[in-house]
Amino acid sequence: MTVPLLTNADARRLFLDRHLLLGQGSGPARGADLAGVLDDLGFVQVDSVNTLARSHDLILWSRRGRYRPASLDHLVARHRAAFEHWTHDAAIVPMRFYPMWRLKFARDEARIRRRWPAWQGEGWDREIDAVLQRIADHGPASSLEVGDDAPRKGAGWWDWHPSKVALEYLWRSGRLAISHRRGFRKVYDLAERVIPAQVRDVRLEAPEVIDWAMSAAMDRLGFATSGELAAFFEIATRDEARQWCADALSAGRITAVDVEMADGSRRRSFSTASLLDGLASLPQPSGRVRLLSPFDPALRDRARAERLFGFRYRIEIFVPAPRRRYGYYVFPVMQGCRLIGRLDAKREGGVLAVRAFWPEAGVRMGRARQAGLTAELQRILPLARTAEIRFAPDWLRA
Repeated sequence: MTVPLLTNADARRLFLDRHLLLGQGSGPARGADLAGVLDDLGFVQVDSVNTLARSHDLILWSRRGRYRPASLDHLVARHRAAFEHWTHDAAIVPMRFYPMWRLKFARDEARIRRRWPAWQGEGWDREIDAVLQRIADHGPASSLEVGDDAPRKGAGWWDWHPSKVALEYLWRSGRLAISHRRGFRKVYDLAERVIPAQVRDVRLEAPEVIDWAMSAAMDRLGFATSGELAAFFEIATRDEARQWCADALSAGRITAVDVEMADGSRRRSFSTASLLDGLASLPQPSGRVRLLSPFDPALRDRARAERLFGFRYRIEIFVPAPRRRYGYYVFPVMQGCRLIGRLDAKREGGVLAVRAFWPEAGVRMGRARQAGLTAELQRILPLARTAEIRFAPDWLRA
């Protein structure tokens, strides 16, 4: 049987539609509308860097221009419509997915017990029972309230004191949940006091969870290899993903497809008949210039984004300043179905300071495109809590 070809243009449109980046996007960006955006994306990655806006806020703002951070705080801490845990990294996840995370809790716990003795040293787990009892007896607590006087071995980022190790272990294994945040600091409580009973009490068998994780990833990616499907939620193992794809292909639930990459090569992937049939009805891409988070779901798989868009992006936070090619925290910029460059900008008091924009090869920064970029920066001023834009004299590095 002939394997269908998904052209690069159609692959981009399908992928961006699944990530809510094809059209303009409208809605109040709070309550049920915001919960729907989170559900459609599957999760948003949480990151502490706040040069302009935090990653999760920028991700949601890119889909809903009326979004403000307080709406997500209410969704998580007040309405309990989402919870914080781990995908490939720390993330905010729709609450209805919680039953599927029980498998992740168990697997994370087993992995931690194998690996953390070498990382944190023997006796890394000595505070677990005491920390759990302290929260059970006295209520929610952050790492400041539990053992902040405990000794550390050094001053590294990951050199946690024993009580912090215990908090993270108890959270990753599902016994604690994040109740809310103070500023950006996590406040933990017993899972039964945070997670609503109607999802907390659901129990699923591992095959059910694997089937859900793979199917849900396919819905949100549009097309993918077995490895890309497994990497989306990081619930299924790579072997489980390969077996699921073989079984689903045999049963006719998915179909093989060759996807054209940006360089003209083809990559054998999987999709579904309904996703491919829907290509003809997809809207044309918006001409809006979009500022994206470095951790946007559309880009967080760097290798996939590079193959699909021909856009190589690497964050340079941990690169020594003299060796950086672009900057400490540079934002990818998209227009339509194309990544057109990267922007170095940050908040300086009440000013959005634009230090540099590097267009991609072949991208002309004419008046219309510069006006589109400026319009996007104007749109983001309220989210960044700034009132004006200031361009450096040499900001356009064309």
